[in-house]
Amino acid sequence: QVQLVESGGGLVQPGGSLSLSCTASGFSFSGYPMRWYRQAPRKERELVALISGTGGYKNYADSVKGRFTISRDNAKNTVYLQMNSLKPEDTAVYYCNTYNSVLSVNYWGQGTQVAVSS
Repeated sequence: QVQLVESGGGLVQPGGSLSLSCTASGFSFSGYPMRWYRQAPRKERELVALISGTGGYKNYADSVKGRFTISRDNAKNTVYLQMNSLKPEDTAVYYCNTYNSVLSVNYWGQGTQVAVSS
């Protein structure tokens, strides 16, 4: 079955950096776009970044453009989110996601907590 396992969250000071990883299994990873979402307390889950199956197309939420970078290594079935210049408002649980359009099913990881605080 499809599994998405995130890692790399933690506590960082404002202006710092963190790198998140999401390792996938159970599907043809290179054939699927991958997404990072986040959900802050008392807020809706929001799309942070998207990368195509080949990695040739990337898109970002306006709030993270220029600070976050999404990438993938299809040989390792892993998608990454490099987060620089972190702000307190980046504090959230970050989720890895993929969507199977044939089955109309969203798949989610368990989430990893990112906290930005001095």
